[in-house]
Formats: sequence, structure tokens, C-alpha cells
Amino acid sequence: MPKKEETEPETTKKKTVQKKTKETKPKTKKATTGKEKEEPKKSIKKPKTSKKTSTKKEEKEPEKTEKKKTVQKKTKETKPEEEEKEEEAYKVKKKPKISKEKKERIRIRKHIKNRRPEFLREEWFRYKRIPHNWRRPDGITSKMRINKKYRPSKVRVGFRGPKETRGLHSSGFEEIMVFNVNDLKNINPDIQAARIGGSVGTKKRIEIEKKAEELDIRILNI
Repeated sequence: MPKKEETEPETTKKKTVQKKTKETKPKTKKATTGKEKEEPKKSIKKPKTSKKTSTKKEEKEPEKTEKKKTVQKKTKETKPEEEEKEEEAYKVKKKPKISKEKKERIRIRKHIKNRRPEFLREEWFRYKRIPHNWRRPDGITSKMRINKKYRPSKVRVGFRGPKETRGLHSSGFEEIMVFNVNDLKNINPDIQAARIGGSVGTKKRIEIEKKAEELDIRILNI
């Protein structure tokens, strides 16, 4: 009796092995079928990518041609503009023929002007009715007249510029008022410069400018 019991589990083992082999076979088939399906997909994708790249290239080529045309048009348009700019190039303004000492005096005058205070009336900050101009304080009790501390500065000789440069233009020219073409004849172009009067019309102004270019005279208010 015990021998028979031992033989029975061996038969059961064989059956279970056979079942496993049967179950494994269809799995392998499924795996092979999956690979076969994936392969044709890859073959289908390749022609699609080639078509897209071809279409993109075709789209880029006309864009490049259009850009080249626009660049050529721009160059044609810029050429006349450059010629006009060369014609209307900036001309250096004429400078006076003066000595080095005079130039130094002009530089000192500029330095004095920068540190010169703005002269205003007494108590201009207190009342709105007082304009921003200069009037000498003459009140009996005025602290500004007595030059007390912490009061605005008054007009004095020490704020004045050098005597040689008084009345000169900042460039160094002596200004001479001009109202017609004949007034230009009395001007020395090396030292003096013209300033056209405000009452002169446009017609005379153009004539004066043309004549000044011929005589090499600088006009300060162009």
C-alpha cells in the first residue's frame, strides 16, 4: 500500500508539466505576433517623415527667395538716402581768429558764470506777487541791505567777468546786428559775426544767408 501512494504524485507532476508547456506556447506566439505588428509600423513611418521634410524644404525655399528680393529692394532704397546724407553732411561752424590769452579769458568767464548765483528780489519766496527779477534792497530795516548772514547775495563787482570778453559771443565772435544785405559789407569775418534782426522777413533773411556764405561770414541765429 505505501508504494502505490508514492507513484501517484509522480503522475500528477507530469500532468502539471504538460499544462505549463501548453500555456507557455501561446505566450510565445503572442510575443512573435507583437513584433510582426511593430515592424510594418516602422516601415510606414519612414515615408511619412520623408514627405514632411520635403514639404518643409519646399516651404523654406520660397521664403528665402522672398527675403533676398526684399534685401535687394532695401539696398536700392538706401543708396539714394546715403547720397543725400553725404550731401547734407554736417559742416563745422567757423571759429574766430583770436589769441590764446583771449581764449583763456573766455574760459575764465565761463567758470565765473557757472558759480555766479541767481540774483532775486528780497523776500521773493514769501509773496506770489513779487516777480523773479532783481531790485536793490533799500528798506531802512532790510537785513539784506545790511548784508546780514543767511541772506541772498546781492549784485556786486566781484561777480563780473573779465573786461576783454564782455559783450562777446560764447564762441568768441563780436556780434553785429544785420537788417539787410548791405550791412554785411562792414563785417570782418575773422573777428565779427552777424546776427539777423527779429524784424527781418524770410525773403530778406534768405538773401542775407546766401550773401554771408559768399563772404564767409558766420550767422549766429540760423
